[in-house]
Parts: sequence; C-alpha cells; structure tokens
Amino acid sequence: MSLFLYNIFLWVFGVAARIKAMFNSKAKKWVYGRKEIFSRLEKVIPADAKIIWVHCASLGEFEQGRPVIENLRSQYKEHKILLTFFSPSGYEVQKNYAGAEWVFYLPMDGTKNASRFLDIVQPKLVLFVKYEYWFYYLKTINQRKIPLLLISALFTKDMIFFKWYGNLYRKMLSMFDHIFVQTPASKRMIDELDLNLHCSVAGDTRYDRVIEIAASSINIAEIEKFVGDKKCVIAGSTWPEDELALQKAFLAINNPSIKLIIAPHEIDEKHLSSIKVIFPDCTFFSDLHETNELTADKNVLIINNIGMLSSIYKYATITYVGGGLKSSGVHNVLEAAVYGKPVLFGPYYHKYAEAVELVKAGGGLPFTDEKRNGEMLTELISALFINQEEYNYRCENSRKFVQSNKGATEKITHYIQENRLLTN
Repeated sequence: MSLFLYNIFLWVFGVAARIKAMFNSKAKKWVYGRKEIFSRLEKVIPADAKIIWVHCASLGEFEQGRPVIENLRSQYKEHKILLTFFSPSGYEVQKNYAGAEWVFYLPMDGTKNASRFLDIVQPKLVLFVKYEYWFYYLKTINQRKIPLLLISALFTKDMIFFKWYGNLYRKMLSMFDHIFVQTPASKRMIDELDLNLHCSVAGDTRYDRVIEIAASSINIAEIEKFVGDKKCVIAGSTWPEDELALQKAFLAINNPSIKLIIAPHEIDEKHLSSIKVIFPDCTFFSDLHETNELTADKNVLIINNIGMLSSIYKYATITYVGGGLKSSGVHNVLEAAVYGKPVLFGPYYHKYAEAVELVKAGGGLPFTDEKRNGEMLTELISALFINQEEYNYRCENSRKFVQSNKGATEKITHYIQENRLLTN
C-alpha cells in the first residue's frame, strides 16, 4: 500500500464512520468520543507530567497490555499512564480503569493530529499493543526520538506485512525500537523480512494476567454454598449453542449429585430467558444473592452479572469455555486453565494459539460433535468423573501449561529497565 492509498483510506474511514454514526450506536460513540478531544486533553494533562503512553486497539489488546501497565505503574511511581483506545468496545469498558491516570480515544491518524497529540502528551515512552499501526503517529514518535515499543505482537503469513503490496506497513515496523512477539513463529516471520528489526520472543502477557487474577481471586459465599461438596461443571462465556450442548449432556448423564454453573457471554433478558427455557429449574445468582435461600434440588446456577467468571472457575471440578461451537471461536481458555482443571470446548479453537497449545499440552479437551447433540461432550464429562487418574492427569497438564508460559511481562519491563528508557 502506498502512502497515497493510506491517506485515502483514512479519509474514507472517517467519512464512513460519521455516516454510520447516524444509525449505529457503536459508530456514534466512536465519533462523539473524539469530539473536542484535544481541548479535553489540554485541560487534564499537565505540561510537566512524565507520561507513559499505552495504546490499544480494543479490549482484547488491553488485556494483553494490562500486566505491563500495572508493572510499570508500580516500578515508576513518578510517571503517569495515558491509555488510549481506537475502538468503543475497549474505551467504554475501561474508561474508568484505575491503573491509568487518563483514558481517551486516540484521535484519527494524520500529520496534524499526530503532531498535536504528541505536543500535548509529550510521552517519555510509548507502547503499542499487538495489532495497531498508524503511520503518522509512528512516524512522528520516531522523528521525535521517543522510545517506541510494540508488545504482545503476533504475526501470521496472511498479514499485509508479508504481501508484495505491504511496503508501507513494513516501513511502520521499522519505526519501532523493539518488537516483542508472542511466539517463535512470529519472530521467524519478522526475521524473514530482512529489515534488521530488533525483535525478541517475550511470550503472551495474558498468562501473567490470569496467574495474577487467580492469586487474588475472591471467595464467593453463594457459590461455595451452591457447590458444597458436590462435583461441579462451570461453563463460562457461553452462547446458546453451548448451553444446548450442556443441557443435552446433563440430561444424558442424569446424575443429580453433579452441579452446573453457567456464566453466559451475554446477559441480556432475551438470552437469560432462553436459558431458563432449556434449564427450567435453574436458579439465577441475583436471586440467590438476595434471598440466600437454596433448595437441595437446585443443580443449575446461572451467573447473571459481569466480572465474576475469573473467580468462580476455581470452584469447578471440570471447566467448559464457550464460543467453540461458533465460527468466531472459543473464548479465553486461560482463565479456566490457570486453576489446574480440565478445560472443555467446541471444535472452533484453531485460530487461538493458547487453545491449540493447551490441547497439545493435554489440558484442553475439544469435542467435535458435528450435530452438536452433546454426545461427545457427555462422554468427556463422564470419563473425567469416572477415571480419577485421567482427571488428575488433565488437571496437572492445565496447571503446568499456564505456569510454564509466564514471564512475558517481566521480559518487557526488564528491557525497559536495562535500556534505561525511563530515566529522563
């Protein structure tokens, strides 16, 4: 792609976003979140602040960057964190994130916008996370000799960097002082570009994050009471396809001493009502929390709130992660695996490296029912409950897998320390 075409893309994207904002709430947030952004930045950012600027495209990238943000915050207390997002799905969820002094949308890329933004912020260090490359921002940062790192990067052969028309994007890569990639395969691809880029394998910072979450997870009295001394399957981030498979599996197993907890990916009224149809005797967490009453015959609990999932997996005998029965793919398997429990999920997991590697390590167990009738899921759950040796083997594999992949955050922050990037 030439710079001319890139500029056309920026213009078309901006116009399209403004048109879409007239009838799409997400696009409206994207547009209005950037209104008068420079004056808002000038009002809150002191001219003499020592700022570490971290940019994420969206929420997934933020989760990659979060362990590094919090590590830098604890080590460099005199510095302030500015966190920017491109997408509303990241900004709207994390706009009150306590780990940053300021959270803003990133103004649209362009020569004037990049210069004005950097004039206001004057960062001492800039970190871009995983998937985000904006030419004018990178060029201006580079020209001003501000240390610039790309962290948690992941590359595949189908990306524009490796195409004959990807010259501009290859040029963007050369603007980073150092690129930290998640996998050796990504480093090999970067090395094959023959651009003499400074690149090293740090790993995936999300492993550090889930280990931290597990270590500080809260005890939930209602969950403890519901599970008691029973065996329990905890299914997180589920969609209707997952819930139907689980229902059929539990009907087939037909064991009233086994509990099921479902934390749906979406908790809107329509989805919760559909769950109530297939699990008519279920209890909602909100009801249990308010009344603290639980009858012995209640074996299915639905978590109808946000933010609890990462703490409740620890109560599971077996975990199930949703999304794997949809082409978009399985959700976060690491949140479950960190507790050292078998992790079950559907067949759509291959585009997520951590899920693929968890299967290879023996902690992840995908089921491939083409008809989604729950037969293979039933067999997996039954086998794990019956065969204690197999169950222990899967548990240990999950635990070892997560623990063996920790350390990416430390590698990145060590580089910053060793190269004295924040001494000024």
